[in-house]
Amino acid sequence: MSETKQKDVQVFPISADTTVVRSRTWNRLKFEIEYALQRGTTANSYWIKADKIALLDPPGESFQEVFLAALQARLDLKQLDYVIVGHVNPNRGVTLKALLELAPEITFVCSNPAAIALREIIPDQDLKITVVRGEETLDLGQGHCLQFMLTPTPRWPDSLCTYDRASGILFTDKFFGAHVCREQVLDEGWKTVEEDRRYYFDCLMAPHARQVLKALDKLEPLEAKLYATGHGPLVRYALGSLTKSYRQWSEQQKASEMRVALLYTSAYGNTGAIAGAIARGITKADIAVESINCEAADPAEIRTVVEKADGFIMGSPTLGGHAPTQIQTALGIVLSTATKTKIAGVFGSYGWSGEAIDLIESKFRDAGYKFGFETIRVKFKPTEVTLKYCEEAGTDFAQALKKAKKSRKSRKQVSDSSVDRTEQAVGRLVGSLCVVTTRQGELTGAMLADWVSQATFTPPGLTVAVAKERAIESLMHVGEKFVLNILEEGKHLPLMKYFLKPFAPGEDRFAGVAMQEGENGCPILTDALAYLECTVADRMECGDHWIVYGTANNGKLLSEGVTALHHRKSGTHY
Repeated sequence: MSETKQKDVQVFPISADTTVVRSRTWNRLKFEIEYALQRGTTANSYWIKADKIALLDPPGESFQEVFLAALQARLDLKQLDYVIVGHVNPNRGVTLKALLELAPEITFVCSNPAAIALREIIPDQDLKITVVRGEETLDLGQGHCLQFMLTPTPRWPDSLCTYDRASGILFTDKFFGAHVCREQVLDEGWKTVEEDRRYYFDCLMAPHARQVLKALDKLEPLEAKLYATGHGPLVRYALGSLTKSYRQWSEQQKASEMRVALLYTSAYGNTGAIAGAIARGITKADIAVESINCEAADPAEIRTVVEKADGFIMGSPTLGGHAPTQIQTALGIVLSTATKTKIAGVFGSYGWSGEAIDLIESKFRDAGYKFGFETIRVKFKPTEVTLKYCEEAGTDFAQALKKAKKSRKSRKQVSDSSVDRTEQAVGRLVGSLCVVTTRQGELTGAMLADWVSQATFTPPGLTVAVAKERAIESLMHVGEKFVLNILEEGKHLPLMKYFLKPFAPGEDRFAGVAMQEGENGCPILTDALAYLECTVADRMECGDHWIVYGTANNGKLLSEGVTALHHRKSGTHY
């Protein structure tokens, strides 16, 4: 793929006076958990040209050059009156600074936290900033009266949404987006990006379910005609469905029986990326995460969240050899609030030293807390492999919570005769013993599976049930490759026992296992009876599992034996 194809700009009118500028990359832009599907992304910016001209949400530094070139070809930037900023980070700040040099008279419109960040990023200039503190409006003329709504979340405490009454367009900042790049501007045929939107929600919104619901309460009454998103296709055709889904998914998070308090600060975004990966691993296991950005949280809020949580995890960067003041304050609150029955976790990023991580870990160990995973220390930016490790650590933390809760419950002996008849009947479903294997670059995954069935003749296809909390689940999205290794009766025990064991986060799933690489790049177990090289064609969410439908592209018998089968007594477990 050429460099020009990797990054480009698409300009398209979305109403009489409003234009979208989609800065696009067809490859993965960042190593963060929300980009893990590797389908590229778009950074969507907009301008409204009325009596006054407003530019909304310029992209980050990655797109600065192509974006400003496209903008200057279509607008006289000296006529630009306002730049409305949904949120500010150092990456976007680089573009804002460059824009200010081209249009020095612009007025920034943003929330108060964003205004503070702007003054830190551009310290040497007397910036013109209009701070939004409530639901203020801005009249651009020609009927374009913009209504602003503060929609803060722990990850984006400065988040601001903007509604244009003239066009019915709601500029949603981080809400309702998706990290996927394609030619279509709007979401016609939206079913094709449904998985991307759900994944985006699970990674970015699920840990902030309480704040998402508050935002929806503000945004839904506007009855917008179009969601002008910050990433991915703009939402018109799925607007009602996606809004309903956001509320449903958020309510499910709130209703979870168990929850984890995730407290952190992030100086340059690295600690935040780690926090996101850990949170993703926890929510996969159907445990809610209450994410707290200690820089913006009130001490009373921290205390309340920790009191209600079943476990807590704290993350911090190291700045000047110390933990930020906000983390030290939160640490004191946690130590004085959390009972010793709660499970703890520690993570952080650093440049040249990691004293903040050591401080938190030692305080928790001295206080007698049990840890749900080994302390995570990341130097500089986390890599793709590191983030997968963090996700798996989050899942381990969730499973430790479930195990602790189960051990606290009174155990009653139940005779076989009293086992539920339905569970007994479901348990009589027999499955083929298989091992699912996959590889994506440096990432590998494997799991023992027996909920496998042929699903179609043409094309030859099969279904595999994958528990949501499985590490391999995040490597089995639509378009991704895997191998189904079918085990042989009488020779299956070594492989079955090996892949039954729990793997530590980041542990090599294939150490000491005889294998070869398939044509699709995934491992083939050479001691299997047969194998099928597959591509994920679809996924369906079913309770606590995903049903993955794969088409078989290649396969081979490796032996003339018969398939190993798995017999169960109950349908409540494998």
